[in-house]
Amino acid sequence: MSLPSLASIGIGIETLRANPLRTVLSTLGVIIGVAALVAVLALGDGMEQLGRREIERTTDVQTVVVAPRLTEEVDGRTLPRTDYPVFTPGEAEAAAALPGVAGVSLVLTGNSLVEAGRGERRAAGVSATLPGAADFHAMTFAAGRYFTDVEAGRNAPVVVLSYKLADELAQGAGAEVMQDRTVRVNGEPRRVIGILAPYKGERARAAWVPLRAARSVLPASSTARAPTLYLKARNVEGVTAVQAAAEDWLARRCGRWERRVKVETSQARLEQVRQGMATFKLFLGAITGISLVVGGIGIMNVLLASVTERTREIGVRKAIGAQPADILAQFLAESVAIAGVGSGIGLVLGVLAAFGITALVRAQSEAPLYAGFSASTLGVVALAALGVGVSFGIYPALRASRLSPIDAIRHE
Repeated sequence: MSLPSLASIGIGIETLRANPLRTVLSTLGVIIGVAALVAVLALGDGMEQLGRREIERTTDVQTVVVAPRLTEEVDGRTLPRTDYPVFTPGEAEAAAALPGVAGVSLVLTGNSLVEAGRGERRAAGVSATLPGAADFHAMTFAAGRYFTDVEAGRNAPVVVLSYKLADELAQGAGAEVMQDRTVRVNGEPRRVIGILAPYKGERARAAWVPLRAARSVLPASSTARAPTLYLKARNVEGVTAVQAAAEDWLARRCGRWERRVKVETSQARLEQVRQGMATFKLFLGAITGISLVVGGIGIMNVLLASVTERTREIGVRKAIGAQPADILAQFLAESVAIAGVGSGIGLVLGVLAAFGITALVRAQSEAPLYAGFSASTLGVVALAALGVGVSFGIYPALRASRLSPIDAIRHE
């Protein structure tokens, strides 16, 4: 850039300093627009992170399910299979050593009758598991505990009940009274050592026993003989790698495994959440971005008024040698300076507003909501503000640069 153009930029900056009230008012629109946009996007990122944490905590989105195929479709008919693999605790231990795997669970499921001592009985879904299932599935307890390695190893006659099942067996006396009592699972007496905590919308009646108890407490069906293997990735991003590792492991164990085993994940559910939050953030950002556009209109109005007021000055400058590019640079410098200062202040205020709003939400609702910031988001907002400054400053700048020196000097 030539020295005259640099001097023109300096003149533009000095003009802003000479009119502080006008500068502040024109900058205010940009400040409000940027602050609102930063706060909204930060809150959107925070809500996305909160939703993701809740999904990871309450669902199996980090889990890869390796389940035997018990049936197959042949000419439109569903036929039972007999060549499905039966996973063992030893194989579950081997799968736990696969890259990216944070934990494993081996589960056999079926339906059995659970009876209390007073004759109260309920049909329940019974799962025979390894002792680490409580940690794997993030179980929480209203009373008691899950069974230990020792109890599982000797097939101790113990059982863990869901809150709903325990409450119904207690006949209104409260689920916790079933703790340490004896119930019959498929006719076999077992001591209740744990009762899971209730949760909103709980409907299922469920019970858990050691894996070795499956033959005695589960019906003699193919489901009871074919356990499902669950692999948990260390984080959501690692699910795809764990799935690939599981498929390689199956290829070594089963050869052509695709027809005998199915490998599934819940990544589609998480992707739906991500897409939904992205759409939500885009919508909020578009609505809030209107305030930034309003700020740009304010810049244009101020610069148009400035061009009108300084028409004779522009004419004199052009008469003594200033080029149209110099005049253009002067007014664009004013526009960019207003947008730059406004975006800087707006970024700070937006960050503070996001922190304040999330702190208020946590205090009022105890929801673990925190503002989410990323350098890319802040950078995009700042560049958007500068882009608005240039876009809305270009017309006044072009208008000033195209003034005829003679007509401008004669302007009253």
